[in-house]
Amino acid sequence: MSDLTKLNPQQRDAVETVRGPVLILAGAGTGKTRVITCRIARLLDRGVAPSHILAVTFTNKAAREMQARVRQIVRRPPATDGAGDGERPTLCTFHSLCVRILRRYADRLGYKSNFVIYDEAEQVSVIKRIVSRISGPEAKVDAVAVLAALSKLRNGGTTLAGGDDTAFVIAEHIRPRYESALHACNAMDFDDLILNVLRLFDEQPDALEACRRRYQYVMVDEYQDTNAAQFRLVHALTRTHRNLCVVGDDDQSIYGWRGAEIANLLDLEQHYPEVKVIKLEQNYRSTATILEAANALIRNNARRRPKQLWSNHGAGTLLSLEAYANEDEEARAVVDALEFDRSIRSVPWSDQAVLFRTNAQSRALETALRQSGVRYHLVGGQSFFDRREIRDFLAYLKMFVNPHDDISLLRIANVPARGLSDTTMERLLAASHERHSSVYAVMRSPDAEVGLTTRAQASLKEFVHWVETTRTSLTADPGLNLRAWAEQFLRECGYLEDVRRSEKDPEAAEGRVRNLLDLAASLEDIKSAAPPAERLERFLEELTLDREREQEEQAGDAVTLITMHSCKGLEFPHVHIVGLEEGLLPHSRSQVEGTLDEERRLFYVAITRAMRTLTLSHCGARRRHGQPMPCHPSRFLKELPAHLVEAGSSRKPVSAENARSIFAGLYASLDALE
Repeated sequence: MSDLTKLNPQQRDAVETVRGPVLILAGAGTGKTRVITCRIARLLDRGVAPSHILAVTFTNKAAREMQARVRQIVRRPPATDGAGDGERPTLCTFHSLCVRILRRYADRLGYKSNFVIYDEAEQVSVIKRIVSRISGPEAKVDAVAVLAALSKLRNGGTTLAGGDDTAFVIAEHIRPRYESALHACNAMDFDDLILNVLRLFDEQPDALEACRRRYQYVMVDEYQDTNAAQFRLVHALTRTHRNLCVVGDDDQSIYGWRGAEIANLLDLEQHYPEVKVIKLEQNYRSTATILEAANALIRNNARRRPKQLWSNHGAGTLLSLEAYANEDEEARAVVDALEFDRSIRSVPWSDQAVLFRTNAQSRALETALRQSGVRYHLVGGQSFFDRREIRDFLAYLKMFVNPHDDISLLRIANVPARGLSDTTMERLLAASHERHSSVYAVMRSPDAEVGLTTRAQASLKEFVHWVETTRTSLTADPGLNLRAWAEQFLRECGYLEDVRRSEKDPEAAEGRVRNLLDLAASLEDIKSAAPPAERLERFLEELTLDREREQEEQAGDAVTLITMHSCKGLEFPHVHIVGLEEGLLPHSRSQVEGTLDEERRLFYVAITRAMRTLTLSHCGARRRHGQPMPCHPSRFLKELPAHLVEAGSSRKPVSAENARSIFAGLYASLDALE
């Protein structure tokens, strides 16, 4: 079933070592996904039951890629994130694994099994309400920053300093209110999914033992990105049988700002003293020159596991270093280079990528690309699922699945306007806090109308009746067509007409209506014989767990614009890294926060995305708050060996050999036009 002949000796060792703890140090581009999938096949070859195999990664994209690879070498298809039948290996994300466990055991923690999962926007809404109650409605607080600090605290990645008033308020006042608010709505956020599984394991030993019996062989990809809670989860599952295989690269640990603990990989021997360490150092992606530069750079980090990437792809071209007056000149030059490579060297736009440290740097690049008519794909643009009409529609669906989900109900209670004013909703919300119940429970209570105007009372009755009727239709007909059901309630409540009225531009209005109907149509894609309500729950769960799908859409022949943080796991034949200046890379915060090593790792990750050519650039000045400010080249550029870097082509005469190549390409492109 598993063919090991195509593996190098280190990869084969990693595949064949299936018992006991194993650390596979997989450098950039060294074929770790192949190793993981071959390892799964090897376990099956040795008679391990598929249901006993668990492979965990961080993104749904990575899990789907792993599933596709396993299908190619294993006859049995693997389980998807959402379901399994006990006869397939489980290949999923941390969050999906925890959802599977909690759907079975949620009642032991005081939740119903149909709990909802809050995304970031819903979490921020809860934080804003809590801060408003604590500090008053006029308080100006960055709810996103509070949520990030709260998440880091809950995951065990932060210790509170005694003099830090903000940290104290978050720990002592916001955290308990936040957790109580979610529990009251039978809701969990992404942190809860893991934290509640840990609580389950602590309080219910039989549940832990059942999970250990099921998952007897555990593999974790991108282990350097695990946080404290994820480590505890992995350790709990494998502490007894010890069959843990972690795959990672400490040199690519770039998510410390969101709680990742590089020590989980560096100090693995403290928890598994008998661990076998296997290094994968043969790179299948880049030229020797690119790898030599990356190796030299990362050696400047003192705390790391030594490794030396190498390649059989030949030396390749030197790295090109360009200096520009400002970001506009830099952007125009990069676009000229992209177009030159496409028209003269026949390099498709899709083979080229521009990497940068911060999202703000994309503005000048996008302007230059548009002016030149170059198609591009900006990774991280506004998601389809972040559009207002889509968020409203999903809030309706979530509310019908679980009317006690306060966030969703409060979002759409008066959208479109139906006589439930802000004042009315504030009274209902206050009553829900006094009674420790959901807003919907208050709405349905006999005394809900006390203090409300006659019109508000009528509107409240009508709304509750409509919700109950629509929810009943979900259970009345087992064969209910969810698409038709959704389109009906959108029309009945007047939402489609409300969208049309809210847009001055009729074409834009119809575009938004089309978005809604397209999403409603996707409800038909759920292939399941389950009752309608369960199918709808599955649909919402997959959407919440997989917010990457917009970024994964095929961009066609287009240049990729992407931040260094987002590019990990990707590769491009030709890469431009722009803005290599002090204050951007390393970022100005790194000196204060002591994260210079992580900034260097970020540059290392960016360099190792390049397969054939790599161009680096920096500016002498960059606009800040509308004013040009002087810039200095990044200190990291000095850490690249001088013999691997040459002055860029914009300042260097073209050699005779390159000239012949360029003219040959030019003639070929002219012939193609005839």
